[in-house]
Amino acid sequence: MFQLGDEVTLYSLVFVLALLGTRSPVWSTVITTSLCLFLAMFRFPLVATSRARQVLHPVAGKVSAVAHRGGGHDAPENTLAAIREASRNGATGVELDLEFSADGIPILMHDETVDRTTNGSGPLSKMSFSELRRLDAAAKHRFRSKFVDEKIPTLEEAVKECIKLQLTIYFDVKGHPDEAAAALKDMYKRYPVLYNSSIVCSFEPKVIYRMRQSDPEVLTALTHRPWSLSTLGDGTPRFSSVWKHHWMTMMDILLDWAHHHLLWKLCGVSAFLIQKNFVSQNYVQYWAQRGVEVVAWTINTKVEKEYFQECLSQWC
Repeated sequence: MFQLGDEVTLYSLVFVLALLGTRSPVWSTVITTSLCLFLAMFRFPLVATSRARQVLHPVAGKVSAVAHRGGGHDAPENTLAAIREASRNGATGVELDLEFSADGIPILMHDETVDRTTNGSGPLSKMSFSELRRLDAAAKHRFRSKFVDEKIPTLEEAVKECIKLQLTIYFDVKGHPDEAAAALKDMYKRYPVLYNSSIVCSFEPKVIYRMRQSDPEVLTALTHRPWSLSTLGDGTPRFSSVWKHHWMTMMDILLDWAHHHLLWKLCGVSAFLIQKNFVSQNYVQYWAQRGVEVVAWTINTKVEKEYFQECLSQWC
């Protein structure tokens, strides 16, 4: 639940910033009160904790192992072959990337183009589903000879495969909030088992808010990596311009604050997906006090897996 300390901190900060900006106690009060009313009227409640734990901890007493992009290391990412391989390797769930063809068919694909993973070239926004279906999704994979002519699957094909294999699904939505919400709402309507075996997550709060608007019963999570606007995943600055780098660093600070004090409550998320380097005992406890679970990504090596399995078991 939302802690009293959170509310006091949030509204105090807003009041002070408004006071500095307007130099008017009256307007500062109006702005702060408006924010309070906005959150009260438009925020979504958390899904029942029992259902959240069922999805996030499908195996009691065991830290969940979720195969990234369906298990893209051992099979072509975001394919049915990857989902099956993940199941064979003992994964409790899979993370799948939702995208759309030019004619609006929901498919699995991480990038906005097909160049990196297939034998084709070009943006998804310019390719129909029939064109995408003719591509070899295994063309660039290290085990391509084992998965010759693996196809780009539709969202529904992937969902059916995961249900058959009893895998938890993390639907990772990169964008297209309206289209994604409509497509996923249709999946939950067709396959109600998803309410107890899947979660919708995104770096974009708008996607999660739109999903909760479409179906408030769907379990959701915000995904976050601190300093993501100003740096790449390896810490390299995104921009050569010093001015732009510092500006985006300021935006990073604001975004991080918003995620931890405002956006999670507005969206009513049940989990917070955070890059593994920022996970600590205090961090897990911070979210636990708010009824939100922490999911660390991306933990790939054996040492990392052993460390997080031991520590998360103690902290959760």
